[in-house]
This record gives sequence, C-alpha cells and structure tokens, in this order.
Amino acid sequence: MKIYELTYLISPEISEEELKNFSQKISDSFRREGAEILEETLPTKKRLFSPIKKQRQAYVVSLSFNLEPEKLENFLKLMKSESQILRFLISVKKLPRFKKALEIKERPKITAEKIEEKPMQEKKVEIEEIDKKLAEILGEI
Repeated sequence: MKIYELTYLISPEISEEELKNFSQKISDSFRREGAEILEETLPTKKRLFSPIKKQRQAYVVSLSFNLEPEKLENFLKLMKSESQILRFLISVKKLPRFKKALEIKERPKITAEKIEEKPMQEKKVEIEEIDKKLAEILGEI
C-alpha cells in the first residue's frame, strides 16, 4: 500500500449542507474501495490566484489515505465525473507522516549507564617518545 494525498477544489456555488454531503460522499467512496483514510481536512473557502472554470473562489479539501496502486484508477474516473469538482491533484507521499500507516521500529536508546560501563582507557606516553616522533616528522633524524 502507498500513502496518497488528494486535494480538490469544489465549486463555491453549492450550499453548506451540500458541501458537507459532497465531501462525505467522496470519503465514503474511498472507504468502499478499501482505502484507509488517515487525515481529512474540512472544506475551507479560499480565493483563487487565477479563475478556474470562471470561478474566483473555491472550497479546498485535502484527504490523506492508504490504498493499493491498482485501485487508484477508479478514483480518477470518479473525480473526473463529478461536475462540482473544479480541479484535483493526487500525489504520493514519500516521507512517512502517519505513524499508524507505517510500522516504525524503535531504536535502542543509549543511557548513561551503558556509557559508564565502557570507560575509556588512557594510554600513557613518555615525553621521550613524543620528542622522537616530532624529530621524525620534522626530518631531524
């Protein structure tokens, strides 16, 4: 399964009640096909940068879901057939944002006790050895 995000624009000409019913209809159709909805935003009215189908405003809805890639084609047909949808975009989420969608393995935690178990060993060096190494490096020998 992959994690997808669907963002779509709904025509501002529909009423508040129709808007709720329409977004619920889209969510239900995803659930019927076996998609697990992870996150859904409420419709928010936004002013568009440029007109889409002669509309200067639209309701924006975003929906994140898990789905098998083979079943995605059915949703593309559904979204294209709805006349109230001005535009839509389905994208694949590459970075996992949802903990319940992916199994995350916990890393072992390093505690202060584990660090103290392995004390660092100090190696004592004589001053004569340091002088000899310096002489070798500087080319005096």
